[in-house]
Amino acid sequence: MSRKQAVLVTGASGEVGNGLIHRLAKLHQYDILALDLRDVDDETGAKCHARLVGDILDSRLLERLVSEFEIHAIFHLAALLSTRSEFTPETAHEVNVTGTMNLLKLAVEQSRSHGGRVTFLFPSSIAVYGVPSLTEKAAARPVLEHEFTEPTTMYGCNKLYCEHLGRYYARHYRQLAAETTKSGVDFRSLRFPGLISAFTVPHGGTSDYAPEMIHAAAKGEAYACFVREDSRIPFMAMPDAIDALMALMAAPADALSANVYNVTAYSPTAGELATLTRAAFPDAAIRFAPDLRRQGIVDSWPAELDDTRARRDWGFKPSYDLKRTFDEYLVPNIRARYRKA
Repeated sequence: MSRKQAVLVTGASGEVGNGLIHRLAKLHQYDILALDLRDVDDETGAKCHARLVGDILDSRLLERLVSEFEIHAIFHLAALLSTRSEFTPETAHEVNVTGTMNLLKLAVEQSRSHGGRVTFLFPSSIAVYGVPSLTEKAAARPVLEHEFTEPTTMYGCNKLYCEHLGRYYARHYRQLAAETTKSGVDFRSLRFPGLISAFTVPHGGTSDYAPEMIHAAAKGEAYACFVREDSRIPFMAMPDAIDALMALMAAPADALSANVYNVTAYSPTAGELATLTRAAFPDAAIRFAPDLRRQGIVDSWPAELDDTRARRDWGFKPSYDLKRTFDEYLVPNIRARYRKA
């Protein structure tokens, strides 16, 4: 089989992966390889050169990728998310850390094979932060990338460590080897806030109270929000998350001053989200029933992020503020989704 220039998307059937594949396909520049534990839907699969159902921990599957394809970019989206990771922390470490290491090794092998750099896009998370108290959270200015990086969750620890792994592969790989060689890995990471999607149902994220609330209201189901009404963390609409990944991929390497970037759009309270949801769906039955353990995690995340570095280096600017997210993206698309159901 001839080798093909390709972009690999792991976690392809998830919220980000689905939107990313559709966006990549519009460029008509790449053979898209979709990899996940479950197959992508047929509409998404039709846009892919290959649909691979398997595990990023499966060495034989990764060897097949190396032998069959010429991969020039990797979007490594596969992960065990924050809530599930707390129930199975050892499994989370295996998936989130060992899986990332496997993909970094694949990137090195691909770079050596075709002689070019492999761009490695890694979605990180607000979970890498750990603000010690609500008092400090309330007093803090928008948080920079180097501040409060003492996560309290396994998912946050995994993501932070993988950021460091990526930086090592990009900048310091085998620095004491007899023959020092570059890894060929161009590692670029975004620290996403909570993401809100109109097209995929959320599952497993500690920030998912926002999309869960909206989807429940559209279905006519009661929703008990698991955080306090005054809880505040950053969010952004899924289209802006996809735009950010694509923009960071396209950015010239010499324009980037770091490997890791904050991105954000708005920081509503859970109560403000409920108000907007009730305005769109007047029959919405939303109440607040905080789960103290999950509340503690949300309280440890910053109320606002500083994304000056991303705006300066590669022109990040979200298109959706909170009002536009509801009025133009969430409400019409979610209504249409459940009207068809």
